[in-house]
Amino acid sequence: MGKSLAVLKDIYLDPEVETDLQHRLSRIEGHVRGIKRMLTEHESCEKLLVQLSAVRSALNQTTGRLLENHMETCVAECIRVGQGEKALRHLKGALGQVVKNL
Repeated sequence: MGKSLAVLKDIYLDPEVETDLQHRLSRIEGHVRGIKRMLTEHESCEKLLVQLSAVRSALNQTTGRLLENHMETCVAECIRVGQGEKALRHLKGALGQVVKNL
């Protein structure tokens, strides 16, 4: 039959992608701290909106990078070992949440 799902948990993102995502999230975290500081310093609403839009864009790009690599690693491996239907069902649910929150 194929590998069990417990064994498939060993499949994860490429290490360089994981590192890239960590760096992206750290930059986003710093950006949000900067926005909070701007708010405390009573920066204009327009400046705050521009910065919030930049954070949303950075999050969307990070989400896309994660999704792309997830399909290349986790989903592809599940398909290879005969667990594709379940992997695609989970991916569909996650994508539904991502699209809903855009």
